Amino acid sequence: MRIIIVSGLSGSGKTIALQTLEDLDCYCVDNLPFKLIRPLAQEILAASATLPPTVAVGVDARNFFDELSRFPAILAELRASDFSVDVLFLQAEEEVLLKRYSETRRRHPLDLGSVPLREVIRHERQLLGPVVACADLIIDTSDTNLYQLRELIHSRVHDTPGEAMSLLFESFGFKNGVPSDADFVFDVRCLPNPHWKPELRPLTGQDQPVIDFLGSQPEVTVMIDDLCRFLAGWLPRFEESNRSYLTVAIGCTGGQHRSVFIAETLGCHFSTIRRHVMVRHRELK
Repeated sequence: MRIIIVSGLSGSGKTIALQTLEDLDCYCVDNLPFKLIRPLAQEILAASATLPPTVAVGVDARNFFDELSRFPAILAELRASDFSVDVLFLQAEEEVLLKRYSETRRRHPLDLGSVPLREVIRHERQLLGPVVACADLIIDTSDTNLYQLRELIHSRVHDTPGEAMSLLFESFGFKNGVPSDADFVFDVRCLPNPHWKPELRPLTGQDQPVIDFLGSQPEVTVMIDDLCRFLAGWLPRFEESNRSYLTVAIGCTGGQHRSVFIAETLGCHFSTIRRHVMVRHRELK
């Protein structure tokens, strides 16, 4: 039996994540008091023949605050039993959360009307500290729309068995900031830039002319070979430490040419020798 604990900041997409898992035939329970997770797990184990193989449980800051501090201990107890447990945490930048609440006119669940919304968001982030510290996968939804989030949940969480490590190569542009959920960040801005060739400027690293240009550059080949060797040597170490998810971020200036090409190349290489390899391009909408 697999349990996915879904948590995150209010407004970051936790409800969408649970709804997506429910659509994928997971048994979902939202806003469960934290102290009931253990009894629920025992009931699930007893009824495992009649329930779906995956159960998703929503946990947020509306739980009793002292219970959240005990999250690591209870998580360890669950993992010591007959359950495979993953912790998914969703977050977003403060300005993005403020904008989302202003657009929807929804009230923050911890907002009692006595302090500004910005302070409420910061307080919630602090309360959920013990949960995010235990997260197996952190998804930052600041630049992710509803459909992209659904696809991420489907590919990274639902389609990945608990015993296999999911590997994501994500391209991005440094001008828009570094992905906060990355485990490794590699800067490829030192490589030849197709942007300075007028005929390549409107294209991306997925287009053949850009692929041909970058593939012919010796520095690009050396960079890719070095990254392949580095990751091939260290990925097994992460698996030995029971990591379920790993995100490798590749960044160039705009996230359009070099980072896209290298992320695609690495994804293609590792998909031939590993399961559950994905590629995502943050700046290509």
